[in-house]
Amino acid sequence: MRVSLDRIDLIILKSLLRDGRASFSSIAKETKLTDVAIKKRVEGLKKKGVIDSITANLNLKTLGFENPIFVQIRSEIGKNKDLFKKLTDLDYVIELYQVLGEYNMLAKIVVNDLNQAEKVIAKLGVFDGLIDLKTLVVLSELKSGPSLPSGALQKRL
Repeated sequence: MRVSLDRIDLIILKSLLRDGRASFSSIAKETKLTDVAIKKRVEGLKKKGVIDSITANLNLKTLGFENPIFVQIRSEIGKNKDLFKKLTDLDYVIELYQVLGEYNMLAKIVVNDLNQAEKVIAKLGVFDGLIDLKTLVVLSELKSGPSLPSGALQKRL
């Protein structure tokens, strides 16, 4: 279901993406509305499903993890459900997507070091239903963080 957003909604979303702890009163100043009106708007955006949650973005390097590793996975379609479950249950798999293309899944994993990465990849390689996997080790992050495709959203307003 596609939800319509107005200019105020867009300002609220951009403010919260910049700083998830932005106060309703600071957003109210930016929009020239009351903080109560902003609170109601945010609650409305949550009810509509536009805002799933407001979370903290962790700096994994500071916490002692290597750069993320993306794993492209090709699996037997009939065994996908079991494979999804196994991958979802692994603690070091922090994101998992079903994708179109030569590979049908994409997992983002974080590990403490490359030795652990080797063990994790070896463990993944023996999962039932897995045909092939390809790893991509991130060298450096060029762009990250929550953002909105503002040009695309502008067309919707």
